Order: sequence, then C-alpha cells, then structure tokens
Amino acid sequence: MSIDWAALGQVFGVTLVVTVGIVGLFTLGIVGTSRAPRQEDGAAAADGPGAPARAGAYACFALCAAAVAYGIYLIVAA
Repeated sequence: MSIDWAALGQVFGVTLVVTVGIVGLFTLGIVGTSRAPRQEDGAAAADGPGAPARAGAYACFALCAAAVAYGIYLIVAA
C-alpha cells in the first residue's frame, strides 16, 4: 500500500482554505447583522444595522448555505 502524499497535501490545503473562507463569510454575516449604524454625534443608532449591511450579511449567509449544500451534493452524488 502506497500513500500519494502530494494528493493528500492538496486535499489538506483545499480543505483548510475552504474552511477558513466559510468561517470568514459566516463571521462577516454575524458582524453585518449586529453592527448598528452611527449617528452624527458618534452614538450608535437604536434601530439596528442599516439596509446595506443587512443585505450584505444575508448574502454572506446565503453563500455559506450554498457551500454546505454543494458539499452535501458532492457526498450524496459520489
């Protein structure tokens, strides 16, 4: 039995990059939904994040869900 170390290294590298990317996207989504816009005097507004931040956060969450769905598809299709 022989181990293809190059292929194992490629799988490890791609897995590491994709995992960090998905966690980063999810983190951006959380930050986008929790950050409140600032008023002119520097105080945080009480009504929550603005529409662009919320839309970006939802896009990040959608990309995370798409990545998970694609991973499940790859597992089931194999």
